[in-house]
This record gives sequence, C-alpha cells and structure tokens, in this order.
Amino acid sequence: MTLHSEKIAQAKSLVKEAGLDAWITFVRETAEGSDPIIPFLIEGGLTWQSALVIFANGKSVAVVGNYDADPLKHSGDWDEVVPYVQGIRDSLLAALEANIPADKKAAIGLNISEDDCKADGLTVGMYRLLEKVVAGTRFEGCLEPARGVPTRLRGEKTSTEIARLKKAIDITDEMFAFAQSIAKVGVSERAVYRAIQEKIDAAGYGYGWDRAGNPIVNSGPNSMIGHGIPSDSILIEEGHIFHIDLGVIVDGYSSDIQRCWFVGDSVPEDVVKGLAAVRASLEAAKAVLKPGVQGWQVDDAARSTLVAHGYPEYLHAVGHQVGRAAHDGGAVLGPKWDRYGNTPMMPIRENEVYTLELGVTLPGRGYLGLEEMVLVTAAGCEWLSTPQTSMPLL
Repeated sequence: MTLHSEKIAQAKSLVKEAGLDAWITFVRETAEGSDPIIPFLIEGGLTWQSALVIFANGKSVAVVGNYDADPLKHSGDWDEVVPYVQGIRDSLLAALEANIPADKKAAIGLNISEDDCKADGLTVGMYRLLEKVVAGTRFEGCLEPARGVPTRLRGEKTSTEIARLKKAIDITDEMFAFAQSIAKVGVSERAVYRAIQEKIDAAGYGYGWDRAGNPIVNSGPNSMIGHGIPSDSILIEEGHIFHIDLGVIVDGYSSDIQRCWFVGDSVPEDVVKGLAAVRASLEAAKAVLKPGVQGWQVDDAARSTLVAHGYPEYLHAVGHQVGRAAHDGGAVLGPKWDRYGNTPMMPIRENEVYTLELGVTLPGRGYLGLEEMVLVTAAGCEWLSTPQTSMPLL
C-alpha cells in the first residue's frame, strides 16, 4: 500500500466519524502553490479545476481534467477517476448524486479554517466557483468547513509517516555532528549556516521552513534570537553558548530540533543551572502530554516549571505539530493567546507528533534553547529524538 493509499483509507474513516457525507479538496493549477492537503492525496499536481472527493460510504472519487486523469488511474490509489473536458460541473454533481443518499440534507466538508493554516487551503475564488456548481441542486446550502477532517488527516500519523519522521531526525543528528566538527572559535555564524546548507543541498534534502532562515545559528549575547539570520560579523568566542535550530525534510517529512554547546574548557554554573531549568520544563510538558488533554495544559506545565526555576516566561508556545513541514498546523501546545485562536484548546490525539521547545537567555552568554520531537501514544508520549541532557563543549 502506498502512503497515499494509507492516507485515503484514513480519510474515509475520518469523514464517516465526522458525520460528513463527503469531503472535497477543490483545487486548480497546483504547481504554483495549492491546498496543503494535496500531498496526502496524490503524487504530483493538478492543472484544471479538480475535486478530490472522499465519501462517507467509503468511496474515493477524483474528478479531474482529462489530461490529469491517467497518473491518478495508474496510481491505483483512487476507487474512481472521472475525467472531464469542457467543465467539471456535470461530472462532480454526478459523483455527489451517486454517493450521497437522496433522502437527507447533505453535509459536504471543505478545507476552510480560521485557526489551522494547514486546513485552510480552499481559496475564495474556488469556494465561489463550487457554490456555482451546486447552485440550484439539492446540494446548494450544504457546503461547510470539514469538521476537522484535514487537521486530523495531517496530524494523526501512519506507521509509514512515523518511519519517515524518524529518518529525518537521524539525518538531522548527522547534521548536528557535522556542525560540531566545524564550529570553532573564530568561525562566524554565517559560515556554519552556509556549510550546513551546502550539505543539505548536496544530499538533495529539503528545508522544514524557509531556506533563508534555516538553520538558525546563534553564538553569544549579540545574536538574533528567534527567526533571525546568521551573521558574518558574529564569531564564535570563548564563553558563548552556541545554538542551532534545524529542520530537514527527507522523503517528504520534516524534523525540527534545537541543540546547544558551550564554548570553553568547562561548563560554568550559570549554564548548568540554565540547562537544568530547560530540561525540567521540557520533562514537565512531556509528563502532561497525552491523548485527550488540551495544548494549553501542556504549555502551562512547562511555563510554570521554568518560572519556578527563576527564569522569565518564554514568548511562544512550548510545542507545535511536525509532519510534512516543521510547523504542521493542527493543535498547538500553547497558551490561550489570541494569536493561536482555538488551536491550544484542541484535544491531543494519539499518533500526533509534536515539538517540545523552550529556552532561556543567559547574560553575556547567549540563548540556551532545546527542542525535541515526541510521538503521542495511547498512554502518553515518547521521545522520537534523543533528548539532549548535557552541555557538550566546543
């Protein structure tokens, strides 16, 4: 079974569980950017107006332009591939009529979300076009947000997806080992950044977020914290904390991990103390993270632990989902801030993959931040990455 077959089978269960009659991913000209759900359903792209439909009756139907049809037929992933020439309306309506019982008001889910960016792939123009398609039929007035189907399909990983995430983590560990071998006193942040990118590019891997800011490389107190750009003028110096945040995409799936080193002959007490506080806060989050809890509860455990250790609160969520991208939408392990919308109140589900990440800024030394990846299990969660528990020396 291909990964797309796995995800389509999963989608069939999710559509039925959500109480929808059909879930439609409606796109066109996907080569220039498209609905984030597309890579879970097909390999490659689509040109004409296309409807990828999963029905509650267990059938999957792809209504696509005739020149897009053959690759989907050849894949064997779809139960039915319906090509059209002049227009999609008649073929799409026929598929809906054939698979949605006539004796009920239909519930047709679409990729619309105010909170989850990865479940909000339907454009305004395509929504209006779809309204015209169903106008005057029994499906008029039946279009609605997809009741969490795209969020759950993306978030709840199959065994194949988990294996690919583990491979991305292994490659990232190799990149960190390489970085440690070249990061020496007198070398600039930018030089380390360029060397890592050259290695990623030579291997043909992708970037978990924008290439211009990946990896994040920090050395010392004058470096840009957060999504900054590594500097040619900031050099690694004795007494610095050296920090890297890196996400590599391998076989379509991303890592997102942070590591730190101390530049010197021994780790001073303030760095030991800072590392202990960060580690304790991550462990507190991990202890709370399990199916059924809400993300804000996980964040609260980490946040209160860090404050109890005498450090200020971090200014972000303690974690986010990871999958095909480093920031993969869905539930967020964050506080109930407006900017996160409803995502901190979404229930955590088994087989979701999250980061646990936070840090402290130490005066005169720089940013001490760690980030690990975890898999939610039936009983709680487990580390996917191997946690950093000590401070290696450069």
